Amino acid sequence: MEDRFEISLLLDYYIDLLTEKQKDIMFMYYNDDFSLAEIAEINNTSRQAIHDLIKRCDKQLINYEEKLQLVEKSKIRKSKKNDLIKKLTNEYMLSKELVEDIDEMLDEIINS
Repeated sequence: MEDRFEISLLLDYYIDLLTEKQKDIMFMYYNDDFSLAEIAEINNTSRQAIHDLIKRCDKQLINYEEKLQLVEKSKIRKSKKNDLIKKLTNEYMLSKELVEDIDEMLDEIINS
């Protein structure tokens, strides 16, 4: 789980567990697509120091997911929600409007 997209996803879930400096650097690298050299210049430090910090944060985020499994649990909830919507549509033949309303309500529940 170490590609850019997956680390970016982990950041969405665990960003508040990082320090302000870590947050800033991780956002610059993963969300703003800054190079290591650009981040180093902005932070008045070396490219190697930025690289090391990013790698430490990557490991930290992966460790959080291994322990807390927030991303995995979210995927399971979304999958169950989709299964329920399919069942309501196909087996119970509910109207499209009603199914859309239920879908929105489930999204609110899942994301709250």
